[in-house]
Amino acid sequence: MIRIMLVDDHAVVREGYRRLIEKHGGMHVVAEAADGASAYAQYKQHQPDIVVLDLSMPGKGGIEALRQLRQWDDAAKVLVFSMHENAAYAVQAFQAGARGYITKSSPPSLLIQAIRDVASGRRAIGPDMSETLAATHIDGDRGPIDRLTPREFDIFRMLADARSGDEIASTLNLSAKTVANYHYIIKSKLGVTSDVELVHIALKYRIIAPS
Repeated sequence: MIRIMLVDDHAVVREGYRRLIEKHGGMHVVAEAADGASAYAQYKQHQPDIVVLDLSMPGKGGIEALRQLRQWDDAAKVLVFSMHENAAYAVQAFQAGARGYITKSSPPSLLIQAIRDVASGRRAIGPDMSETLAATHIDGDRGPIDRLTPREFDIFRMLADARSGDEIASTLNLSAKTVANYHYIIKSKLGVTSDVELVHIALKYRIIAPS
């Protein structure tokens, strides 16, 4: 029996996933979480075989949640199931320790197969993301965002989303000075000098949507 934890901030979506998953033999959803903090607590309590994780969540976000899970348990098997179809998110997810990445536009059968693959120790990448990642590497256009660590990526995403340094510090349990240091490092790695340029890069690589 594959014991699964679902992490998504929409209760209705989680219910749909639960019903889909439990229609198939050998799978059981043992825990659910709506954000990164509860995902961490639920994982420690239930220690599931696999985590199916969305990236777009309030607060810390999915990349930070993934990083924390892997920091607590470096054997944690996490399958990212996200609406983000751009290579930047997939690269960051794998750098943070994900074992699979498929998009929410994938057919249900692909999610089920990906859960089985990751639970068995194999890597799972949806065909749409495989093509996107392959094209990115072939073209040699990985982009400056790939230079960021998962923690830097999350702070970059929050900065581009117009969140203040104090708000980011509170969300990630960091000091304001630490966030300011990350802010400087992120701008240096991306080769920019202003927050306006940070936003332009975030828009270019679809890290944030135009308002």
